[in-house]
Amino acid sequence: MSKDSKRREALVYHAKPKPGKIEVVPTKKYATQRDLSLAYSPGVAIPCLEIEKDKENAYKYTAKGNLVAVISNGTAVLGLGDIGPEASKPVMEGKGLLFKIFADIDVFDIEVDTKDVESFIATVKNIAPTFGGINLEDIKAPEAFEIEKRLKEELDIPVMHDDQHGTAIISAAALLNALEIAKKKIEKVKIVISGAGAAAVSCTKLYKAFGAKAENIVMLDSKGVIRADRASLSVEKLEFATKRKIDTLTEAMKDADVFVGLSIADIVTPGMLKSMAKRPIVFAMANPDPEIEYNLAVSTRKDLIMATGRSDHPNQVNNVLGFPFIFRGALDVRATKINEAMKMAAVKALAELAKEPVPEQVNIAYGETKLNFGPEYIIPKPFDPRLIAKVPPAVAKAAMESGVAKSPILDWERYEDELLERMGSDNKVSRLLMNRAKTNPKRIVFAEADHLDVLKAAQIVQEEGVGIPILLGRSKVIKELMQEIDFDDSHVTIIDPKSDDEDEKRSAYADVYWKARYRSGVTKYDAEKLMRERNYFAAMMVNEGDADALLSGYSRAYPTVVKPMLELIGMAKGIDRVAATNLMNTSRGPLFISDTSINIDPSAKDLAKIALMTARTARLFGVDPVIGMISYANFGSSKNERARKVKEAVTYLHRSHPELKVDGELQVDFALNKEMLQNKFPFSKLAGKKVNTLIFPNLESANGTYKLIKELNKTDSIGPIMMGMNKPVHILQLGASVEEMVNMAAVAVVDAQEKGKKVQSK
Repeated sequence: MSKDSKRREALVYHAKPKPGKIEVVPTKKYATQRDLSLAYSPGVAIPCLEIEKDKENAYKYTAKGNLVAVISNGTAVLGLGDIGPEASKPVMEGKGLLFKIFADIDVFDIEVDTKDVESFIATVKNIAPTFGGINLEDIKAPEAFEIEKRLKEELDIPVMHDDQHGTAIISAAALLNALEIAKKKIEKVKIVISGAGAAAVSCTKLYKAFGAKAENIVMLDSKGVIRADRASLSVEKLEFATKRKIDTLTEAMKDADVFVGLSIADIVTPGMLKSMAKRPIVFAMANPDPEIEYNLAVSTRKDLIMATGRSDHPNQVNNVLGFPFIFRGALDVRATKINEAMKMAAVKALAELAKEPVPEQVNIAYGETKLNFGPEYIIPKPFDPRLIAKVPPAVAKAAMESGVAKSPILDWERYEDELLERMGSDNKVSRLLMNRAKTNPKRIVFAEADHLDVLKAAQIVQEEGVGIPILLGRSKVIKELMQEIDFDDSHVTIIDPKSDDEDEKRSAYADVYWKARYRSGVTKYDAEKLMRERNYFAAMMVNEGDADALLSGYSRAYPTVVKPMLELIGMAKGIDRVAATNLMNTSRGPLFISDTSINIDPSAKDLAKIALMTARTARLFGVDPVIGMISYANFGSSKNERARKVKEAVTYLHRSHPELKVDGELQVDFALNKEMLQNKFPFSKLAGKKVNTLIFPNLESANGTYKLIKELNKTDSIGPIMMGMNKPVHILQLGASVEEMVNMAAVAVVDAQEKGKKVQSK
């Protein structure tokens, strides 16, 4: 994609369908006059008076306790520098989005139009009563140090400058684990810090808090080594000034144990790496390009432990591992500040989490057989679902133990359950899916590539590294459309099944198809004619190994596309029934709905098979299936045959698969409301559990339900996901959106990865 196209895409993303990335959503009913009279006048006066009596009641009657201000004056924005408060707003909104999706914290972004320290501090102090916490962002040093210091002293709510402390906390966790693996002591190692800005200073202070010695630290800025005899050093730099008579990074790196880079790209050479001590630790965290490229570094020193700020290499130092969860813990105990004890607790929690067995969901997301604590896994992955249950409690306990918690937590087990419930607000499954696909991209046939939206989806798939598109359709049309959207066709395969250029391939496919079907009434002529149809040609590409996966159905009715797939590719070994499921990213978390596309009125036996296939698919996404078998009745309350077939399916599953968490027949509300289910049907195998998979008794109910959820709640849908096919083939819904097609491409890639593993294991 050209720079102009990327620019346009970024602008459209932020402008459509409504400007910005965040919005305010009511949390109370507002349908009736009674509701409005409680929400505003006259009812609102009552909580106002309660808060007047005791300001702490604001946490009880308002959103203050879950509301953080992300505040900046735009003087040090990302890699953009001093661009001003208005221009910084997209970044601050983005930070708000991260707070919400990772820790369910609401955010107002505040952009302050002043560079004066006193004015900035006064502004924040004046608006502080609105918030439960303050996240300072993108404020240039040295002003950032003074602003944070003063606000922490003068406010009674948590204040943190994430640019300083976020990287410090994550990198400190990584450093503790790297030192353990390298069998080195933090008190003895020699550390080189490249960079002297807010993040570098905060990192170094935190390393010292964990035992690093000042005399073993060398810090460099743009002028070279910060020496004690240099004139005009700031207070922050003076703390780390060395007495050693050295001036350059080359000199500093000799015999160093640790290098921490928070500076610029490509300043570390292989020669510098070779001069370091045995088992060196290198954190090259300049973004987007590190101080030394990862592959160059690890090929230079085999005994190296390395981390970067990039997601495409092991050990990514990513602030999102820290700030959402630190504020979550601080807010939940109404901490008056975020102190050193809380930051150190977060460091220890992250370091310890990396040593624990990694959930299969995380292994799946990163395409690993098994992530294990070691040189290439020293800090948790950002997609690790355990973060929210591990870091906030550690921070909250530290706040309580250090005396800054106003509302101590008494029931830690209940608190952990509440934290896990907050995970439902995020579409992590989609991100896990994309990340998994990128680990081993596969060749995907887009059978309708002469449609603009299909081509847009293929473009995203290629540019994001999700898969390798093969474009089927009218070549001239495809190339014209590619020019329109700046899709570079120089490295993309374009095939027109009807073109004379494909005579040889078409003839070979026709011959294979005819030999497989000539006893089923197919003539050679029929076979050759069918191979001119894109879906038959695409299916044969996958069948013959010329592609790994297939997507079709955007422009044609579902049954007409399924037919050639069943004829040519067929069902997997041991499967006599295919089905489809849709994954819905709902506010309560991922929800699988089956069968949404194929089986019109399945029998009890078929329902059981659909449930088993859906369970396998859920595990493919790293989700432990908890299955509700849906009906209009609950546990035998109706004797009608429609309810009875669901009951029979459940009986079979309980008998043949007792390990499976499944029960029914159940009405949808009881399946999804675990408190209702627990109260009314405590005997159920699902009692007290969060159901994440629904098997419907017929096609119309499943299809209608998923589309209703999708349209009314604007819920992302991934699917229909074909289950039971011999090859990775997935049929889109008619008129699927670009985003849906991209998601399905990722599903197809992951499906191909899994089927490839099975072939290799035979």
